[in-house]
Amino acid sequence: MDAAAFAQENALLKARLIEVEAALAEVQEANRRLEDILRTSQRERFGKRSEKLSPDQFNLPLEDAELAQGVLAAAQEKAEAAMQRARGEAPRKPRRNRGHLPAHLPRVERVIEPASTLCPCGCGEMAKIGEDMSERLDVIPAQFRVLVTRRPKYACRRCAQAVAQAHAPEHVVPGGLPTELFIAWIIVSKFGDHLPFYRQAEIFKRQGIDLDRGTLGNWVGRACFHLMPIIHHMKAHLRGADRIFVDETRAPVLDPGRKATKSGYFWAVVSDDRGHGGAGPPIVLFHYTPGRGKEHPLKFLAGYHGRFLQCDAYQSYNALTEITRDTGPWQLVYCWTHVRRRFVKRLENEGSPIAEEMLRQIALLYQMEKTVRGKAPADRFATRREQAAPIIAALKPWLEIQLSRIPQKSLLAEDIRYTLAHWPGLIRFLVDGTLELDTNPVENQIRPIALTRKNALFAGNEIGAENWAMLASLVATCKMSGVNPVDYLAATLRAILDGHPQSGIEDLMPWRYAQLSSRAA
Repeated sequence: MDAAAFAQENALLKARLIEVEAALAEVQEANRRLEDILRTSQRERFGKRSEKLSPDQFNLPLEDAELAQGVLAAAQEKAEAAMQRARGEAPRKPRRNRGHLPAHLPRVERVIEPASTLCPCGCGEMAKIGEDMSERLDVIPAQFRVLVTRRPKYACRRCAQAVAQAHAPEHVVPGGLPTELFIAWIIVSKFGDHLPFYRQAEIFKRQGIDLDRGTLGNWVGRACFHLMPIIHHMKAHLRGADRIFVDETRAPVLDPGRKATKSGYFWAVVSDDRGHGGAGPPIVLFHYTPGRGKEHPLKFLAGYHGRFLQCDAYQSYNALTEITRDTGPWQLVYCWTHVRRRFVKRLENEGSPIAEEMLRQIALLYQMEKTVRGKAPADRFATRREQAAPIIAALKPWLEIQLSRIPQKSLLAEDIRYTLAHWPGLIRFLVDGTLELDTNPVENQIRPIALTRKNALFAGNEIGAENWAMLASLVATCKMSGVNPVDYLAATLRAILDGHPQSGIEDLMPWRYAQLSSRAA
């Protein structure tokens, strides 16, 4: 063997070794996560009584206020109808809802004829002169089906040397029951619609399908493994964004040793350029951390290249302005909505005329902002300089004068000092047309987490919280792109299982699926 061939073979062996080592690392990481989940599960099931969980922790609250309102409305309608009949009045016709339901829904018509169409005067058959029509929303319960796959075998009758048969397609659960579409449905039901596995299992049972929540979790975990490259690529997109939004919220996780929950935190990182007509895709990534300290945003924002961080005034973000980066330190852009909320409280609780005037000035900023939403950054910059800059220029000295006239220990003084202390970040939107007045894009994404936290115990353990963050990121990004997440996840899983090349991972992004779907339509 010559030297060139030997070197080529050696390089090939090294490449295969690297590939095997990477695969082994993935298996070891998956095994570590599984062992952690099993240990937690065993503590909950077989541990000391003090470590076991109360079943009440898993109960979802009834929507009492809405139920009571419905009962009240029905009672009022019945009483009004009875009073109308007592007065000899014709029953009042209900408001028709014709045309309010989507046109794409199939219509099933039924015609209700009177008992007789003969004229009571004996004139004979009456003629139709019109009709009343109403539309009501109906439902066909989820219909499950069995997908039967046959792979015929073919052989030569003469030589019997060869057999032809199509290769069996790869599945998320090899040899298992679920299709990719079914797994996608389970994922979106839990991570998009906040329906826990055990409630989904109850729904399936009503259809005669006996699946426990452990089975559903296993299926989703396997899908999660296959979808990891999608998340990694989404993160690469976010790291290149010039401006991102960040917010955090508490996420209780189980702590069986204390028979209680401990507070972890979910952080949302969002890139959304739709406000200035940008071409960048809308993305949200959730991160779980066991605490709320400054070390956490420093860690998960490492490697980001953006200049501007739109956030609230939480002090942990201040550390980001001190780190050395090739693109320079982060510039914090603070949120006018957070300022407004403070003065709304002062107006509601104290009737403060100063708070009322402050709210009037903030309203002027938002009225101006409404006129430039979706426009190009240069147009937004010019309009803000012309209309918002004079408001900002007069507002700061006015606040300083009001602060000197009121008791320094009052809550109003505290709110004014808060505003002035964060003034550079509050007015930073004037220097760049891509910036926003508030952090609403990220607050809209973090709000569903709070909803889930109210409905049920949030996560079984920290590993489960990390998996939640990944799948919830995919579902939320689909929603931001106007994509049906069930369709996207099913198609993406199928593509990955069919061997979609890593070099074409961009084609599997949610926003790309939106473009392909619109072209197909």
